[in-house]
Amino acid sequence: MARRKKIRKEGKVAIPTASMSDIAFLLLIFFMVSTTFRKEVGLKVLLPEARATEKLTRTRDISHIYISKDGKISVDDKIVTPDLLKLAYMRKVEEKPEIIVSIKADKNAKYDYVDKVIESLRDAKALRVVFATNFKR
Repeated sequence: MARRKKIRKEGKVAIPTASMSDIAFLLLIFFMVSTTFRKEVGLKVLLPEARATEKLTRTRDISHIYISKDGKISVDDKIVTPDLLKLAYMRKVEEKPEIIVSIKADKNAKYDYVDKVIESLRDAKALRVVFATNFKR
């Protein structure tokens, strides 16, 4: 019996890359659609009621500060002191001078806590401040 020798043809192996860009764009679209952005949680607060309120139409440059009834202050989901609040808002005002600060204080919080926050914001030159309330009918 004679042994057969395999004859190899030397040539280049081609990988088809015509649909690579389609696959890349499909993956990009998939990740854009399936990604969820984390929303700021803040502290649990019961907002005070007001008879007359005005809804902010521009929600783009709003920063929220939460004040709980026991005096905890939360900015960007971090508990801060009034001194750290001042430093944080000095930086924020420097980056965006048109920033609006929304204070969401618990209706049972002592005014002393709210006053410390307002003083810290005044020192940081964050002068556009609004208070969040629930509309009372």
